[in-house]
Amino acid sequence: MEFNLDRDIVFFDLEATGLSIVKDRIVQIALIKYKKSGGDPIELEMLINPGVPISEEAMAVHGITPKMVSNKPTFRQVAQKIHDFIGNADLGGYNSNRFDVPMLMEEFSRVGLKFDISRRRLIDVQRIFYKMEPRTLTAAYRYYVGGKLEDAHDALADVRATVAVLKGQLDKYKGVDFEDGDGNVTQEPIKNDMQSIHEFVNEMKWVEPTQKLKKDGNGNIVFNFGKYNNQPVGESLANDMGYYNWILNMEFSQQVKEMVKDLVKEYKDKQR
Repeated sequence: MEFNLDRDIVFFDLEATGLSIVKDRIVQIALIKYKKSGGDPIELEMLINPGVPISEEAMAVHGITPKMVSNKPTFRQVAQKIHDFIGNADLGGYNSNRFDVPMLMEEFSRVGLKFDISRRRLIDVQRIFYKMEPRTLTAAYRYYVGGKLEDAHDALADVRATVAVLKGQLDKYKGVDFEDGDGNVTQEPIKNDMQSIHEFVNEMKWVEPTQKLKKDGNGNIVFNFGKYNNQPVGESLANDMGYYNWILNMEFSQQVKEMVKDLVKEYKDKQR
């Protein structure tokens, strides 16, 4: 099956030193680009020296040791190459909305490269799977593709498996409606159209990947945590600069910090 694309899409997977978006670093990245013009997909894969220790828990999962990355380039050295490879493409992956996308954004922020996702469609294959058939990537591969997934937790093998699973999902759910726990029905959400899949797998209320900030029913950006939960960000922090400074100095993502700065400035400008 060929994807029906109106823009390029890059499927990717990261292996990291741990699970913290803010503290941990990438040790391996693999990307596969499908171009809207067609042709064979383009692959890019590399090991990266993270510059920080790799946790024992992470090594137990992906098997990448400090020795394997000791002579590899740092992210700063390969960031522009990765940035250029992705270009303006949509992004796809497995659990990518919660981990891979925000971690990649954080890495780009550290080296001064802007990576805007506001106009990209995010195709998280796990979200389709968890909504339709909750399981793991290995089980998803067995269920949608057939056979055993070899080399699980190798980044490139996982990306290839993710692409195969999405194609299997497109076949399996062609013409199938989705009914949520409240009885709301979405007609044929899984079809060969990236916009439709994006809308199905992403809750549109979130305004940044770590889900610390969201939109309320009126479209206002509000907190999704803490003492100002569900309160407008700009107004709350403009009236509590201590909390504002606390956010800027704690381990929130760069995207949250930049958005907080903009919202406070926007609120203060309106009060003048």
